[in-house]
Amino acid sequence: MRALFLFPLLAACVSEGVPTEADIGAARGQALFAENCVACHGSDATGGVGPDLTQLSARNGGVFPQVPVLATIDGLSRHGDAAAVMPEFGAGNLGDAVIVELDDGTATPVPADLLALSAYLRSVQR
Repeated sequence: MRALFLFPLLAACVSEGVPTEADIGAARGQALFAENCVACHGSDATGGVGPDLTQLSARNGGVFPQVPVLATIDGLSRHGDAAAVMPEFGAGNLGDAVIVELDDGTATPVPADLLALSAYLRSVQR
């Protein structure tokens, strides 16, 4: 039933000129990473206080784990968890929605800055 609701919403967004995933690049994500993430993950994303983010694909059978990365940055798994170390970036303004076909084939709206961060992290995988 949820899919039936989502498809008209997606069609309406696309017809109104909402940017697509192709419009959001890793350069914006790199700037956002520099502003928000380097203190814990290092300027090259290899870690420090936080984990090494250049090995996400390697730790996932060579496939970039897009949905878990989006959820982690957003903070979906940490809402209300006072012990969580990483901030909930989804609590702030992460930009206008972008229609994205996720790795699992699902089309869904994702905030543009959240998608940009994911694109940057995908670009630094080793």
